[in-house]
Amino acid sequence: MSKILSILAIFLSLYSFGLSENNQANNNSRESTGGAQTLEDILKRQNGEIVDYDFRKNALGPMGENSSTTIPLGTLGLTSDAEIFRQLRYNEANINVSSKTAASEILVQDSGMSWLTMREGPLLQYGGLALIGMIALLSFFYLVRGRIPVEEGLSGITIERFKPVERFAHWLLASSFILLGLTGILTLFGRTFLIPIIGHETFSIIAIGSKWIHNNVSWAFMLSLVIIFVFWVVHNIPTKLDIKWILKGGGIFSAHSHPSARKFNAGQKLIFWVVIILGTSVSASGLSLLFPFEFPMFAATFAKLNSIGITGLLGMDPLPTNLLPHEEMQLSQIWHSIVAFIMMAVIIAHIYIGSVGMVGAYDAMGSGQVDVNWAKQHHDLWEEEVSNQKPSKDDKIITPAE
Repeated sequence: MSKILSILAIFLSLYSFGLSENNQANNNSRESTGGAQTLEDILKRQNGEIVDYDFRKNALGPMGENSSTTIPLGTLGLTSDAEIFRQLRYNEANINVSSKTAASEILVQDSGMSWLTMREGPLLQYGGLALIGMIALLSFFYLVRGRIPVEEGLSGITIERFKPVERFAHWLLASSFILLGLTGILTLFGRTFLIPIIGHETFSIIAIGSKWIHNNVSWAFMLSLVIIFVFWVVHNIPTKLDIKWILKGGGIFSAHSHPSARKFNAGQKLIFWVVIILGTSVSASGLSLLFPFEFPMFAATFAKLNSIGITGLLGMDPLPTNLLPHEEMQLSQIWHSIVAFIMMAVIIAHIYIGSVGMVGAYDAMGSGQVDVNWAKQHHDLWEEEVSNQKPSKDDKIITPAE
């Protein structure tokens, strides 16, 4: 009897060893896990590599009436819980909801993780580096060049550069943009940098206040954007004169080398069109976020880019044109942030030149009056045009400075 038991023990050991070898050979097979994620998949996703989801995407189980969860007292039939969740995940489930909004029938969507990874990774890193890099570059320029002086000295005679209504529109745009930028940064960076310092409760108050300010001040920004465009678009049409200005670097790198310019030079025109074009874009994505699922933009934009061959020229695959409502919102938020970071970097340079970077520049938007010698140095053609005008009794163009 003992010999028989020994033989059976040896046989079972060999059989078990054979099974374990077979299992080890298939330990990375999706079939062996019923479509669940394998360790290989997890490691690939952590490294940012492409993961093959086809097996799970097709393992949805029976899709007939017997598997429906919407029939009162209906059964799952042969459909497992895992298959039900896959149907929800890949938007294949038959769902009935009372609210018939654009996104009400989508209970699970994969793109949320991609959006979160982008938002907490590259968006924060590169956006923050862009702002810090611009500040560092301007600081270095200031140390090397210092303040750009009025080379002939102040004359004591001023000339009107901007009317009060123009200055009002400018400061409305500037103040609203600064508020939007600060509240946007607090919202975007707060979870990562502020919560560990001030805690969840305090940050909650800041976040709620920032959201309220951001949502409401945005209307002032959009209104002032339209006003600024109407006031100054005529003066910001590019001309051949701008090419000469650019080739000379605007004369800011050396003394007595300022190129001729009219009311706006090439640098100011560049800032104007950046603000108008990117401001319009950031406003459009902002409206999409203010009114969720009401203004989808990216599917139509991607279809247009595919049709004109932009993606092919860049060596890219065609952009997706069948986007879920949530994906539209996620793309709007990412685009909104990217455009805002670019605008903030440009506006930081604009603020530098208009304040500490150049003597006399702030007066243009401060009092509206600039020194004649400053005008001759930076906008000689405009100064000549205005000085040659015959002022009316009620319009004194050139006045002694007080």
